[in-house]
Parts: sequence; structure tokens; C-alpha cells
Amino acid sequence: MSWSTVIDIMYTIGEFAALGRVSVRMLRHYDAIGLLAPAQVDARTGYRLYAIDQLPLLLRIAELRELGVGLERIAVLAGAEDPDAALRSVLVERHRDLVASVTEDRQRIARIERRLRLLEGTTMSDVIYTSLSPVTVYAAHGVAQGMGNENIGPLIGPLIGRLDAALEAAGRPLIEPGIFWYDAQNEDGVGVHVSYVAEAEPVAGEGYDVVELPGFETAATLQHRGDMSGIGEAWSRLMEQIVADGYQVVGACREVYLEADGHVPGPDWLTELQAPVARA
Repeated sequence: MSWSTVIDIMYTIGEFAALGRVSVRMLRHYDAIGLLAPAQVDARTGYRLYAIDQLPLLLRIAELRELGVGLERIAVLAGAEDPDAALRSVLVERHRDLVASVTEDRQRIARIERRLRLLEGTTMSDVIYTSLSPVTVYAAHGVAQGMGNENIGPLIGPLIGRLDAALEAAGRPLIEPGIFWYDAQNEDGVGVHVSYVAEAEPVAGEGYDVVELPGFETAATLQHRGDMSGIGEAWSRLMEQIVADGYQVVGACREVYLEADGHVPGPDWLTELQAPVARA
């Protein structure tokens, strides 16, 4: 026999599974969904037989599955005219998803650590009950689909930008601190309000409203140091303490940004949470 003779060797499903380091069950599944069909099926026995040139596809499928790529996405890749370009697109997409997942996991870990420190009594300032004086503000308003940073966060930036532009166009100063407050959720969503403190003699203008925020005899307050990733926990802590102390909330809650450099929340931001309350 000449060395140049091509010998076509067919592999049983068990042999091919071993070469690709996958299970026989997975090979049968790939066949069933049309992702990787055997090269031949014995008409008499029904045995599946695979060719060696099918191995690269199996290895790629196995690698992408280990990276968490879904079978539907792999199927599109397997039929691509330019496999390398398609593979690059899949890997870039998966890399982006993993980075986002890692970020979310880190935030969850940080929340767990903060919660553990809270249980140990080593974090978060105490809830303080105090009075709130009336304050006049320049405000802009929007509607979010629901509460939570994932719903309200994307709305805040455009709202602040719109308010800044309107006040600057009207020649009004941007007087800190910024004060945000939220309406109760209804069928339309949650009303979101952003504002700056107005001058002693407020001036009405286009693109913003002059709003008189009422004072309250008693308000529960809690200061949160850090960005908005932990603001939900701070609100939960405040509400838990209000209930434990025998109070109930009787008005719109506010976030007052006592220390905030720019519009991008950072670890050094200091936010005071305010909830008007009365004895339950």
C-alpha cells in the first residue's frame, strides 16, 4: 500500500465522543438538533458513524459550550460563511456578557459584605429622627417603569442634564445640594423628580418648575457614603428601622446629595436619605 493512499476511517459514536471529550448522550443531542449529524448511519444496525474531518467542529462546539455559549448561537456559527469572523463575534459577545456578570457578582459580594458588617454592628450610620424645614427648589420630572436602580438610574442622567441646561439658559445658579424625590408607583410607573435648591427669591423659567417641598415635624434620616450600587440597601435599612421604632412613612421620601462631585456617583458621595414619619 502506498503512503499516499487515503484510508477513510469511520468512528463509532463512542470512539468519536472520546476523541472530542464529550458524552455519547451529547453527541446524540447534537444530532437531534441538527448541529452535528453523523457522516453515515448504518442502514442495517442504525449505528452512527463519524468521519475524522468532523472532529474540528465537535472540538469547537465543546470549547464554546465550556465558555458558556448557547447551542443556538453555536448553530449559527457552524453555518457561517466566514467561520473565523463569526467566531470572533461570538467570543467578543461572550466576553462582554462575562464581564457584565462578574461586575454584577462583585456588587452582590459587596452587598453581602456590607450586610454582614451591618449584622455585626460595624457599618452604616445610625438612623436619626429630626425635623425638616420647607425648601424651594428648581425641579425637572420624569417617569420610570419601576423602583430600583436598574429602572431609575438610566433616567437620572438625562433629567439632570435637561435641568442643568434649562437653569443655565435662564441664568439661574445651580445651588447644591441636589434633592431627588419619588412618587408612589402607579400604573404609569414611578414619578422621578430631580432638583437644586432655589435662591431666596425664586424665578420661574422654561424647562423647569419652581417647587415648594414641605417641611415635616419628624423625619427619619440615614446617611449613605458611596455610589448608587448600595443605595437600595441603605433605604432598606432606613425602612426597617422606621418600622422597628414604631413609625410609619407619611410623605414622599427624598435623597439629598450632601457631597457629590459631578454627576457620576462615586465612592466618596454622601447622600442623606429622608423619610417623613409619624407614630404608627
